[in-house]
Amino acid sequence: MKQSVTVNKSEELKVAGVLKTLLSKINFKLPKFNGKGLVRKLLIPLASIVLFIVLWHFGAKALFNVEADYKIQKALTEQGQAAADQMEACILSGDISCQPNTLPSPSQVWASFNTLIADHKVISADKLAFKEKTAAINEKRIAEGKDAITYTGRPSFVDQIFTSLKTVFAGFVLAFLIAVPIGIIIGLSKTLRNSFNWLIQIFKPVSPVVWLLLVFMIVKTMTKDSNSDSAFIISFISVGLCAMWATLVNTAMGVSSVDKDYINVAKVLKLGPLQKVFKVILPSSLPLIFTGLRITLSVAWMVLIAIELLAQSPGLGSFVWEEFQNGANDSNSKIIVAMFVIGIIGFLLDRIMLIIQNAVSFNKNAMA
Repeated sequence: MKQSVTVNKSEELKVAGVLKTLLSKINFKLPKFNGKGLVRKLLIPLASIVLFIVLWHFGAKALFNVEADYKIQKALTEQGQAAADQMEACILSGDISCQPNTLPSPSQVWASFNTLIADHKVISADKLAFKEKTAAINEKRIAEGKDAITYTGRPSFVDQIFTSLKTVFAGFVLAFLIAVPIGIIIGLSKTLRNSFNWLIQIFKPVSPVVWLLLVFMIVKTMTKDSNSDSAFIISFISVGLCAMWATLVNTAMGVSSVDKDYINVAKVLKLGPLQKVFKVILPSSLPLIFTGLRITLSVAWMVLIAIELLAQSPGLGSFVWEEFQNGANDSNSKIIVAMFVIGIIGFLLDRIMLIIQNAVSFNKNAMA
């Protein structure tokens, strides 16, 4: 019995020793609380958001009161006191038919956002029901070599967001495919840079409206007997042509500013023209090229709304224009929703390009 007690005590001492060793190696240092950093990074931005919403609310309320007073005064002047009292009572009751149509408040914009999301869910359900209903018919039509029956109902707000993203992505790819090769070619030769500089300087500031009209002339002629979506083609080509200039200029600048030592090393190694471009020139130029691509993407998203509006492409530009022409009581709120969505997406696209740009690093020793 004594022997078993001794064994248990020795085991307990061993376990205690192991735990003590482990605890001595674990560092339980708590992170230092940085009050100033917390205020600067979190509280101040939150305070600025709250301040913005408060100013927006009171500004909208002031404009509402100005418009309401105008309507009441107009009714008094044109129809008398009874009409003015009736108009005032109607406005106070919240009746949609007589509410002042001015800058919406934050709560009205939030309500319109929820309405647009609910509308998207209804349209999505209708699309799904249509697809299930026509599945058998479309299968038969495709087997007979005919075109499938497609859903022709109006797109939802979310559908229009994805249409705009698809258009800007296609325009960005087009700008990349045009600007980077041309930038490399003219960057390699001072003569070519001087020869084409006038063309770049003339076409770079051209308005997107002018590019749209030019592309419209060409695409309408080329797709006269085609079933392709000409509005989408016109939109993304116009976006690409408007936005490509920053990438073109930055690529040419990056290529022309490659360290001469690297060019001399390429000559010593007897690299071919393509090898020199892909192994020496492009790696050195990547930071400037990505800076140009980041500017190109921002410009593409910025001009997209105007181009979609004019090309009648079913994107955010078309949505904003339709709501402006609609003139309904909640149209202003929906336009503000679109404005925030456009701004947030533009910010996210810029952040994505910035992350990619920061990830692109050129190690000078790696090339040697």
